[in-house]
Amino acid sequence: QVQLVETGGGSVESGGSLSLSCAATGVTFRTYSMAWFRQAPDKEREGVAAFDRDGSINYAHSVKGRFTISQDNVKTTLHLQMNSLNTEDTAMYYCAAVRGSFVLQRSRLDKNRYNYWGQGTQVTVSS
Repeated sequence: QVQLVETGGGSVESGGSLSLSCAATGVTFRTYSMAWFRQAPDKEREGVAAFDRDGSINYAHSVKGRFTISQDNVKTTLHLQMNSLNTEDTAMYYCAAVRGSFVLQRSRLDKNRYNYWGQGTQVTVSS
């Protein structure tokens, strides 16, 4: 049974940093592709960063250069280091997983491609 548990959210001032973690059970990173999504109030859930099982990484344009996705294969934990945060980064952040890899790069940040989700962790950035 796949289970994803996010931790690390919180409140930070604009320009600050936060690190999110997603403890994954029932998966191996050799088999599953992983990603971070976020959803702000009254907005669609959007892809933030993805780590394909083949090792490819993709970032949303809005976070490129500020966020870094990484994996700990031993602990089966997905991380998201977020730097230079701004108020537009305020959202609920979700970890997601799907078995297999993607043919199309754009699919890695498509929420409809993932079938396992964590409960989310809130990130709030104040000005």
